[in-house]
Amino acid sequence: MKTDVFALRHIGIREEDLNTMFNTVGVENLEQLIYETIPEHIRLKEPLKLDPAMSEHKFLAHTEALSKKNKIFKTYIGLGYHESLIPSVIKRNILENPGWYTAYTPYQAEIAQGRLEALLNFQTIVSDLTGMELANSSLLDESTAAAEAMTMLFDVRSRDQKKNAIVKFFVSEEILPQTLSLLKTRSIPLGIELVIGNHEEFDLSSGFYGALLQYPGKYGQVYDYAGFVAKAKDNGIKVAVAADIMSLVLLTPPGDFGVDVVVGTTQRFGIPLGYGGPHAAFFATKEEFKRNIPGRIIGLTKDTDGKPALRMALQTREQHIKRDKATSNICTAQVLLAVMAGMYGVYHGPKGLKYIASKIHATAVTLVDALENLGIYQTNSAYFDTITVKANAKKIRPIAEANEVNFYYIDNDTISIAVNEATSLYDLNQILSIFSEALGKTSSEITNLLNTTSIPNNVQRTSTFMENKVFNSYHSETELMRYIKKLERKDLALNHSMISLGSCTMKLNAASEMLPLSSSNWGNIHPFVPVDQAEGYQTILRELAKDLSVITGFADTSLQPNSGAQGEYAGLMVIRAYHASRGESERNICLIPSSAHGTNPASAVMAGMKVVVTKTDEKGNIDVADLEEKAKLHSDNLAALMVTYPSTHGVFESSIKQITKLIHDHGGQVYMDGANMNAQVGLTNPATIGADVCHLNLHKTFAIPHGGGGPGVGPICVAPQLVPFLPSNPVISTGGEDAITAISAAPWGSSLVCLISYGYIKMLGEPGLTQSTKTAILNANYIKHKLEGKFDVLYTGEKGRAAHEMILDCRPFKKNGIEVTDIAKRLMDYGFHAPTVSFPVAGTVMIEPTESENLAELDRFCEAMISIRTEIDNSTIDEPNNVLKNAPHTLEMATTDDWQYPYSRQKATFPLPYISENKFWPSVRRVDDAYGDRNLICTCAPIEAYMETE
Repeated sequence: MKTDVFALRHIGIREEDLNTMFNTVGVENLEQLIYETIPEHIRLKEPLKLDPAMSEHKFLAHTEALSKKNKIFKTYIGLGYHESLIPSVIKRNILENPGWYTAYTPYQAEIAQGRLEALLNFQTIVSDLTGMELANSSLLDESTAAAEAMTMLFDVRSRDQKKNAIVKFFVSEEILPQTLSLLKTRSIPLGIELVIGNHEEFDLSSGFYGALLQYPGKYGQVYDYAGFVAKAKDNGIKVAVAADIMSLVLLTPPGDFGVDVVVGTTQRFGIPLGYGGPHAAFFATKEEFKRNIPGRIIGLTKDTDGKPALRMALQTREQHIKRDKATSNICTAQVLLAVMAGMYGVYHGPKGLKYIASKIHATAVTLVDALENLGIYQTNSAYFDTITVKANAKKIRPIAEANEVNFYYIDNDTISIAVNEATSLYDLNQILSIFSEALGKTSSEITNLLNTTSIPNNVQRTSTFMENKVFNSYHSETELMRYIKKLERKDLALNHSMISLGSCTMKLNAASEMLPLSSSNWGNIHPFVPVDQAEGYQTILRELAKDLSVITGFADTSLQPNSGAQGEYAGLMVIRAYHASRGESERNICLIPSSAHGTNPASAVMAGMKVVVTKTDEKGNIDVADLEEKAKLHSDNLAALMVTYPSTHGVFESSIKQITKLIHDHGGQVYMDGANMNAQVGLTNPATIGADVCHLNLHKTFAIPHGGGGPGVGPICVAPQLVPFLPSNPVISTGGEDAITAISAAPWGSSLVCLISYGYIKMLGEPGLTQSTKTAILNANYIKHKLEGKFDVLYTGEKGRAAHEMILDCRPFKKNGIEVTDIAKRLMDYGFHAPTVSFPVAGTVMIEPTESENLAELDRFCEAMISIRTEIDNSTIDEPNNVLKNAPHTLEMATTDDWQYPYSRQKATFPLPYISENKFWPSVRRVDDAYGDRNLICTCAPIEAYMETE
C-alpha cells in the first residue's frame, strides 16, 4: 500500500474488495459499470487538467508556507468584523472535533439532542441580548440576514399596504456598505424600492412599509432610535435593526424600543475572522412572526414518554413544502459556528460577557482620551468600540502599515478605529505612537484603562440577560469540557457510522483538510484588509476557483455565495443580468422539473422569475415533450431552465443534451443544480451537458463538513458569456466587468473553509477525484443490488443502474401499518442515521453511501436494512405495539423494571450482533413535533424553573 497516496485514505474501498463488489453488481470491472451508468455521449474525452496529487504531509507543509504569505496586522477596520479570542476549550472540543463538525442537520431529532441543546443556548443568548421574543438558530452572515429582514417585513405588510402597493423600504445611511450592496441585489427582483437617507432628518410617511437601522452606526456612532421607531410605528412602518451583539451587553436592547426584527453576526463571540467567514448570523423577531421567520428554529417538545425533547420547529425547511410560494430559499445555516458562539456565551456567562464588553468600551474611551491629548479629536458623540477621528489619512496610512496596523480610511481626512476583545495596552500605545509620529509629537504611555463611559444614560442597558442555569454553571475549563462532551455523546455523527443521506453526500472530512483551519495565520485576517496583505489566501482562492472551473468545464468561478441555495440565487441573478445586457429584460420564465429541489423554485422567485413546472415521466426523467411544449409557449420570455444532474431521482438522463439545446434554441440559459456533482467529477461536467452556470456544494462534493447544518459554500461556475456579471463587493473589488451587486457580505464568502476544498482537490488530483466518483457510483449500485428483493428501487437508468444515489420505495409497507418514518427511527437502534426521508418522493428513502465508506460498513448498513425488512414483514396494521412503531429505544427504556412490549429487550436494542461492539443510544424516544408546534418554546427555561425542580 502506498502510504503517501491520499486517495487510498479518502476512498474506503480496498482493491481486494473490488471483485466481490463486481460480482454482486454484475459487472466485470469498474469501467463497465460507468459505461452502463453514464451516457457515452456526455463522457469526458480526456482527463481533467489539474496539478499532480500531493501527499498529506506535502499539503500541510504547502499550506503552512502559504499561510506565512498572509500579513497578520493588528486590524481595526471594523465594519462588522472584529478580532475575537477563541477559548481553547471550544476550539479543541468543537471546531477540531469530528463529533461536532461531521454531524448532519438535525432532522432526526432523537439522535441530535446535543446539537439541538447547543442551538437552543444560542437562540436564548440572541433573544436575551436583543430583547426579542424569538430567534432562529443562525443565518449565513449579517448582510444576508438584513436582506431576509427586508423580505420578511415585505411579506408581512398589512392588507392596506399590499392593496396600495407600498414597496418603499428606508435604509439608514449608517448601514454597513456590504449590507447595502446586498439589499440592492435582493430588492430589485422583488420590486422593493430602497430609499437611503439620514434617519435623523428623514420624514417617514405611509409610503414606506419598513426601515433598517444600524446599531451602532457603521463608523461607531451610537444613536437613540426610540423616537424614530415610535414615529415609524405611528405610520404603520415596521423596523429592523442590524446590531452588534457584543455592544448589546451594554446598550439598550432594540426590543426595548419596540423594533420588529434584530439581525447581526455572532462572529465576535469567539469565531475567527477567517478572511470573511464562516460566521453565524442571528435573526430575532416577535412571536407574531414565528411562521414567517427565515431559517431554522429549535423548539422544545416532548417524546413518547412525555419527557422534554428538542427538535426543529414549525416545518422550518419550508421551501421544500411551499416551493415557489416560499418566503426564503434558506437551506444551509451556520450551525457549527452558532454552536461555538453559544458555547462562548456559556463559558463566559453574563458576568464574563459584561467584563469583556466593558473592557472593550474602556479601551475605546482610553484611546479617545489619549488621542485628544495629542490634539486629535473624534466625532462620535456616543460610541461603544469604534471611534472616528479627523486626521490626515495620507500621512497616517503609510506609518500605520509600516507598523503592521490597519485602520479604516473613510476619506482623506477621516479615519475609523474599531477596537476589540484582543486589543491590549501595548496595542493602544502602538496606535498612539502612529499618530504621534504623524504629528511629530511625543505622547505619554497609556498604563491603565479609564473607568468612564461615553454611552449616555438613555441608551445604557438596564435589563438583565442570560440568567438561565446553563449560562451560570460552566465557567472552568473542566466544567465546560464535560458539558461539551455530554452534549456530543447525544449526537450521531460520521465518527460513529455511515450517514447515507441522498443528495447530501456525507463523505469523509479528512483531518489533513481540516487542520489548517486552526492556524492563526489563516484565522486572523479581516476580509477588508488590502489584498496584498492576504497573498496566501489570494493564492488559495485563485487556485480553487481555477480548479473548480476546470472540473465543471466552465470559464470562471465566483466563490462568494456561502451556501448552496445562495449559489442557486447567484446563478439566476447572473442569468438575469445577462438577459438585461442584451435588452431582453422581459425574459422572466424559469422552467423547473417537478422533481427539483425545493430551493430551486424558491430561488427563482427571489430572482424575480415566474416558475413554470414541467412534468417528469413514469421513470422519473424529465418529460421532454412537456418541456418542449412549455419552452415553445414561453419562447419570447424564457429566462432559464433549472435542472439537477444526475437527476434528483439518482439517474443520468440520456436526453440531457437534447434538453439543454431546446432551452438555448428558445433563448434561455441552463442552470444546473450541482447538488449531485459527486457523480460527475472527472467523468462528465456541466459544460459538456450544455449548461451555462452551475453552483457547487463544497460541503457535499468537495468535503467541507456539514457541521450539523453548516457551514456551507456554494460557488457558481459560469460559461464565458456570463463571466462579466459575477458578483462584486463594495469594499474590495471582485467580480466581472458588469458585476451584479453583492450576494454575500464578504468578497470571497466563507474563505476559511475554502481551504478544505482546496486541500481535497490538491491531495486527490485528477486520478483521485475521478476514482472517488467511480467508487461513489460503485458503492451505490452495490447497496442497490444487496437490497434487491427486499426493497424496490424506484428509478434507474436505461441499463438498470443507479448514479451515486437511489430511492427505495417504502410505501408498500403501509399495508403492514409501517410508515417510512418508522424505518428511519428504527435505523437508530441499529446505530445508523436514516437516509433522506420522503424527498423527492413522499414515502421513500434516498440512499447515498459516498466513496468514503468501506465494504464492511456498506454491508453493516445493508444487513440493518434487511433485518428491518424482516421486522416489517412481521408487523401488522392491527398491532401497532411493535419494534418499529416504538423505535427508537433508549437506554432508560431498555433498563426499566416495567417492560410491557411483545418483543425482547435484546430485539429492541441489540437486533444484530455487530451492535454490541459499539452501541449508540438515542437519548430520547420519538419526539412529538405537533405538540411542540402548538406549544412553541424556543429559548432555555429561566433559572427559576431549574430551582423549582431541585
